[in-house]
Amino acid sequence: MNKKIKTVAAIAQATVITIHIINKICYSVSTVKNILNSTENNYYEWRFGKIRYTKKGSGTPLLLVHDLSVGSSGYEFHKIIDKLSKQYEVYTIDMLGYGLSDKPNMTYTSFLYVQLLTDFVKTVIGKKTDIIATGDSSSIAVMTCHNNPEVFNRILLINPQSLYQLNLIPTKQTKTLKLLIDIPILGTFIYNIVTSKHAFINMFRKYYFANPNNIDESYIVAYKEASHRNDYNSKYSFSSHIGRYMNFNILHALKEINHSIFIIAGENKKETQSIVENYIYYNNSIETAYISETKQYPHIEMPQKVLNQISIFLN
Repeated sequence: MNKKIKTVAAIAQATVITIHIINKICYSVSTVKNILNSTENNYYEWRFGKIRYTKKGSGTPLLLVHDLSVGSSGYEFHKIIDKLSKQYEVYTIDMLGYGLSDKPNMTYTSFLYVQLLTDFVKTVIGKKTDIIATGDSSSIAVMTCHNNPEVFNRILLINPQSLYQLNLIPTKQTKTLKLLIDIPILGTFIYNIVTSKHAFINMFRKYYFANPNNIDESYIVAYKEASHRNDYNSKYSFSSHIGRYMNFNILHALKEINHSIFIIAGENKKETQSIVENYIYYNNSIETAYISETKQYPHIEMPQKVLNQISIFLN
């Protein structure tokens, strides 16, 4: 019996070591190109860690806030930032737990991000700003505006998360999943599977882009790198996201804010029309535009069409 136990223990130890080595290799392969590094990177010393941001151009301030899906970062706006900076003072930000910002081992919540955006605008930008937020960050922008009306001027949302999904709270199942991902070696191994090159290609093909031919290799490299920078600490924001800790009800905020709101939606995204109509139901002053031949990220797939709509709204 003792011999069997020793054998099992030896196999288990060898398995753990092998997985650990695989994890290290995945990290090295994912970050070797350093595509996110830039001389334009700046860092804001926030209470929970350093926040990477960029500043470009001059004029009315405009803050760009990326989606909260795995691999997201300020890189998401690389197709539109140069043209926007010719007219605006443009800021991009990597939210805590994403991109090149710090990624502490903690539970990430929407309330945390509301405070981050509030502090960033007041401390770094220093005056009321327009904001463009995408995907899950749209709810953060709305709630920040509701809690601190003096922070934002006009709000532009690109494919905001459905109000139904935002109302889903953590369950026993999602909490267990979060705990599993947070486990040091096994959780990291699972995370590496979720953030493999093949997985990101599937995400872009199925959810992000309408036309697979528009997917450039650099997009996959950037998302894969963002999901692995700062070792594997990106998995903590990912586990909080799938654990539904970033969800919260914004219906009252949507009803009460008086700021100008504009929604840009990908015409080919699943259920996009019903999602937009639900937002308008709770705030009928919202203006909308649909971008043809796009899904979740029209500002990457069809940047000029999005720039045209941004220009109409902000001007």
